[in-house]
Amino acid sequence: MPDSSVSSTSAIANTSAIEVVNLSKRVADAAAEATAVSKAGELAILRDVNFNVEAGTTLAIVGASGSGKSTLLGLLAGLDMPSDGTVRIDGVDIFALDEDGRAALRKHKLGFVFQSFQLLGHLNAVENVMLPLELRGDAEARSKAERMLERVGLGSRLRHYPKYLSGGEQQRVALARAFVTEPPLLLADEPTGSLDATTGEAVIRLMFELNKERGSTLVLVTHDPSIAARCAQTITIAAGRLVDA
Repeated sequence: MPDSSVSSTSAIANTSAIEVVNLSKRVADAAAEATAVSKAGELAILRDVNFNVEAGTTLAIVGASGSGKSTLLGLLAGLDMPSDGTVRIDGVDIFALDEDGRAALRKHKLGFVFQSFQLLGHLNAVENVMLPLELRGDAEARSKAERMLERVGLGSRLRHYPKYLSGGEQQRVALARAFVTEPPLLLADEPTGSLDATTGEAVIRLMFELNKERGSTLVLVTHDPSIAARCAQTITIAAGRLVDA
């Protein structure tokens, strides 16, 4: 029997945080030949992907480089537009929203962790973590950011700028920034890809600890089978298709 956390959209549970329905993404490619994965003049990056994720669970998206994993994550966040199909976050069809509507949804419901950290170099650690709170107009942004940095073990590095932090420290700042707004959904794209094995293990352990503490839904893209094994569910993307759910 299929697991209830990730299943076909014909049996979506009431607790679904994410519903992916017939999602496809094609891009123009004048050099593409007509093959099983492309039509003349266009390349299929994702093809008819369907799955759903229950609230509060953890999901790993795995597959070879170029299989479409990061494209799928970008679509889940509404950062890109699909060619066909849709994504629903907490029941909201994100592609029925305009660009401002999708931005508002991300601000209130989503947190992000990137492989390349994406910290702002002109802001110190606490200012980087404060930023999403300030965008919400939170009057307690600084105190919340400081407490979050304490939680990830960087209480002594609040005033340090990214260039003075190690890769592992920068990723912990990025984790603090992602979790400080207590988003119901966290998306992570190869969060340990830029780190050595020891530092990566510490960061991923912290990510799962924070996720459990806050009861959020975690979806992450990874090449690492040991990280995928820690998630409640795993889906595999191959040549743009969902091959395991």
